[in-house]
Amino acid sequence: MPVMSVHNPPETQAGAILTVDLDAIAANWRLLRDAADGAETAAVVKADAYGTGIDKVAPRLWDEGCRHYFVAHLSEGVDLRAVLPAEATIHILNGLLPGGTALYAEHDLVPALGSLDEIDRWIAHCGASPLPCNIHVDTGMLRLGLPPDELDILAADGSRLGKLDVQLVMSHFASADEEDDGQNQKQIAAFQRARAMLPMGRASFANSAGILRGPAYRGDLVRPGIALYGSNPTPWVENRMHPAVTLETRILQVRDARPGDTVSYGATYTVEKPMRIATVSVGYADGYLRSLTGGGRAFIGNQAVPILGRVTMDLTMLDVTDIDPAKCRPGDLVELIGPHIGVDEVAARAGTIAHEILTGLGGRYHRRYVGK
Repeated sequence: MPVMSVHNPPETQAGAILTVDLDAIAANWRLLRDAADGAETAAVVKADAYGTGIDKVAPRLWDEGCRHYFVAHLSEGVDLRAVLPAEATIHILNGLLPGGTALYAEHDLVPALGSLDEIDRWIAHCGASPLPCNIHVDTGMLRLGLPPDELDILAADGSRLGKLDVQLVMSHFASADEEDDGQNQKQIAAFQRARAMLPMGRASFANSAGILRGPAYRGDLVRPGIALYGSNPTPWVENRMHPAVTLETRILQVRDARPGDTVSYGATYTVEKPMRIATVSVGYADGYLRSLTGGGRAFIGNQAVPILGRVTMDLTMLDVTDIDPAKCRPGDLVELIGPHIGVDEVAARAGTIAHEILTGLGGRYHRRYVGK
């Protein structure tokens, strides 16, 4: 079996511990499945299941009843095929990779064809025996997918369509995670037009946020991603997802600081009163973003401790002045993501989104999995 997750050092050798709750991910999938109200519910497990470990997450979701999986790259699909039953359907979102066409058939992978060039190359490869594929339509992101002019050409060309075994006609929302955004309605209208022109197969549109926004967003097969891993896909309402990730780092050193002392690179923080500073074993090389400088915080027990100075490559400094010294010693653990500070708050403090926090989780953590 190929190694799919990043390097996993032993707990005694790692500066931080990443705990992934597989039961929580499974519960989130069930919640989204129920919210989809009859639409089949797939799972987006690209980027190593958003940093949580595709080789652990995908089989767990199979046990829950998930049968369709989406990844971005051909290489991800090849690896995923090795850990799922042959009956699983694996879709490649990034289309038909030039030079790798034969691998799609060899590993039973379904490409999302997003241009006439990709469609023609797929037809040429399949010959007289069409293989399953998806047609990806651009409804307003200008990222991947058939643009309107190519959609018109394809819809009018029965000879092309007759040589395709289309499983899904699909698109992707750009702003479903924003409460009031007119782009959503424009995209729905564009997708409805595409479906009228390409009525074959099933419709697939909704991402995590789209599932929770109602029937007009969903289609026949929905593709949840970020919500599976605990992030709130509709941030204007209370998060219904179960937290799935906990990140804890070790204290390496605690020291006293005096007024006038400066902390970290660039001397951007100057100590104004006597304080205690803990240095913990995590930094931006571990995916704990440098942009958390000045606004990030961690937790020791129930108490918040702010970041002092710049987050560095391997280390971060915390103000532990108000923490009982007995609870703040070298080797003790500090919560960076978890029950007191969820991934969405960490992302907001870093000026980014939960997707970046999760997919950037580093390879130097000891990873442990709870749940079956």
